[in-house]
Amino acid sequence: MPSTSIVASAARTTNGTSAAVAVPLGRSGVSVQVGVSAVAGTSPNMALSVEWSTDGVAWFKSDPADTLAAITATGNVSKSIAAKGDFLRLAWAITGTTPSLTFSADLWFSGGQF
Repeated sequence: MPSTSIVASAARTTNGTSAAVAVPLGRSGVSVQVGVSAVAGTSPNMALSVEWSTDGVAWFKSDPADTLAAITATGNVSKSIAAKGDFLRLAWAITGTTPSLTFSADLWFSGGQF
């Protein structure tokens, strides 16, 4: 299945979330890839996690299995996760002194029935 862009490349300085993405019918997993092309500030750090929803409105926080490795430098981070809802979104928390991270994120759905 082709990738789905969930976060367009842009510089970000604050916490945020992506738009909701529907998990395609019959897919039981998702791979998330985040590409960071620029990092600035003092001790910049970004924590990323996948949040889940049954209706695309009410969201529940991720468990540790849905959290990607902390990002402090340019490069790519990816993780495969079991689907836990009908919709997902990517949430990020950016910390540091005047931090700025330029990043994008893509999804690949996989697997059979839930």
